[in-house]
Amino acid sequence: MSTPGLRERKKQRMYETVSDIAVRLFLEKGFDAVSVAEVAAAAEISKPTLFRYFPAKEDLVLYRIADHEGEAARVVTEGSGTAPVEALRRHFVEGLERGDPVTGLNGHPDVLAFHALLYGTPSLVARAHAHQERSEAALADVLGGDLDARLAAGQIMAVLRVLALENWRRIAAGERVADVRPDAVAAAERAFGRLAAGLPPHLQRPSHPARPSHQSCPPQPGETR
Repeated sequence: MSTPGLRERKKQRMYETVSDIAVRLFLEKGFDAVSVAEVAAAAEISKPTLFRYFPAKEDLVLYRIADHEGEAARVVTEGSGTAPVEALRRHFVEGLERGDPVTGLNGHPDVLAFHALLYGTPSLVARAHAHQERSEAALADVLGGDLDARLAAGQIMAVLRVLALENWRRIAAGERVADVRPDAVAAAERAFGRLAAGLPPHLQRPSHPARPSHQSCPPQPGETR
């Protein structure tokens, strides 16, 4: 992979800086109490410039999890030779072990505050749902794109979401990460085991790299950044 150029690095820093400023303001005052104009002023940019980077106010928050969009599809693709659900199980359990915030098993105050903001704001929940739908569609495509693949992708994404929410809720309620982790791992093992057992046989077998195509692939819709 090539190293990003100066322009791309500056653009990336702009995304990160503006998102960080916005999230800080939202945590201090509440999402609905802060206007886009206030965020732009705090970031020392114009409102039109802000909207060029973030088309919707919710995107200022969702940028923090944008790199996880399509993650399940990437895990399956990179796990050629491993059954899809097994590759995803390993990835999730490894995330639990290292305290990846996306698994919900992270007790850092900033992570807990961000999740409280995300899950406690209806418009952010709706925007996050669209994010999950795109991830589900990408996973279904990698699994084959047929009805069985779409059903499996829906089940897998639901399991990932429910497991992460359960972990976050327990930690937000005051439980220690070290105490929650064994239960979280056991729950993940059960959930993925049931998933694997219920999938059609062709989705239980190891995946293999796709054969090269002689046709170029069309650009994928749904890019948010």
